[in-house]
Amino acid sequence: MKHLLTILKYVLLLAVSVLLMWYALQGQDLSRIGQYVREANYSWLVLTMVLSALGYFSRAYRWKMQIDPTGHKPAYWDVYHAMMVGYLANLVLPRMGEVIRCSVLRRTSGVPVQVALGTVVTERVIDVLVLLGLLGSTLLLDFNTFWSFVTDKMLAGRYDALARNRTPLLAALGIALILLLVLAYAMFRNLERLRQNALFNKAVAFVKGVLAGAFSILKLENKGAFLLHTFFTWAVYYLMDYLAFFAFPATYDLGMRAALAVLTFGAFGMAAPVAGGIGPFHVMVQGILLAYGISKEAGIAYALVVHGSQTLLVVLMGGISFVASMMKSGKTAALPKVAA
Repeated sequence: MKHLLTILKYVLLLAVSVLLMWYALQGQDLSRIGQYVREANYSWLVLTMVLSALGYFSRAYRWKMQIDPTGHKPAYWDVYHAMMVGYLANLVLPRMGEVIRCSVLRRTSGVPVQVALGTVVTERVIDVLVLLGLLGSTLLLDFNTFWSFVTDKMLAGRYDALARNRTPLLAALGIALILLLVLAYAMFRNLERLRQNALFNKAVAFVKGVLAGAFSILKLENKGAFLLHTFFTWAVYYLMDYLAFFAFPATYDLGMRAALAVLTFGAFGMAAPVAGGIGPFHVMVQGILLAYGISKEAGIAYALVVHGSQTLLVVLMGGISFVASMMKSGKTAALPKVAA
């Protein structure tokens, strides 16, 4: 039953990706999209792939900096290979890459899964904070562009409908809050009984390990280097989107503020729990470029080519890392055990 539910979950997420891609392509001239793709200057895309590779190297070093204060000292390349295997897994199993890369690192370096997962949680929190900062900057720099686009093209005539449905929405929110409070009260009343449950104790131990990894950031030896790698990683993402503009005649004249908007909303699309961000990323990027006067066909062509080139890079780098990790874990397993 559990396996069936897992399969159904991934089938549903795949259906969401297909539906969003269909929505992005609906009513468009496919021949024009194909023409935009064929006319792209792929030299710029190669440059973005090189930059992306540098960003992955930097991100892996940042992850190692988080792990080291926990008392575990994995080799840099073990950390890098585990991270890339996780990214590769995300192309097939949405949001499972984080767990898989922690499992790979445990096999190659002995870092407990819960500790590594805690550092990944912290990494994600930091990325969310950076993304919220980028969102604020994007809206401040181009507020009029987005406001006119949203009010004139997206929400025109829908304010009344939203107002009419406000009461059911508030009621549903209130019911959900009450259920959460009841659940919390029931757990508090039965806390002593829960502590006698082996499964509950395992869950508590796992959460403690996650928290130990999450708070490892407070023990960083070089916080300046950590911030530098964080800045470098996001600067690379930004340059990738900006330089990709030059690959298409339709986006060639777009400026750096448009690149910031593509980075911000494209990142939200990539964060969606679907395989490789396929669908949400394309819809978000197409919509943002539409706000800057780029046609839907040109916008989806840009999204397809940029996403495709980055996916190809992850497949290549992740595939190499997968082989390297398998070889390393095999050698580790073959080592004779030394009696204490």
